[in-house]
Amino acid sequence: MLDNSECKIATADALTLLLHNQHALGAAIEEITKWLSESGVADVAGNAFVAMETLDANAQAITDAIMRLRRC
Repeated sequence: MLDNSECKIATADALTLLLHNQHALGAAIEEITKWLSESGVADVAGNAFVAMETLDANAQAITDAIMRLRRC
């Protein structure tokens, strides 16, 4: 079982990753908006794909942090 300090760290870690996901979603939306205004389909699709990879990469880490919190 984790102590209170470790629980706080796990909470902070999870929230930080969620914030990163928020930034990634914002970047994807920004790129889609740029595409709509400039019709730069190839570049925008690539940038949006990178942003979505960030969401995917963080998904497992968020799940792991949540599991650590549940054990507190």
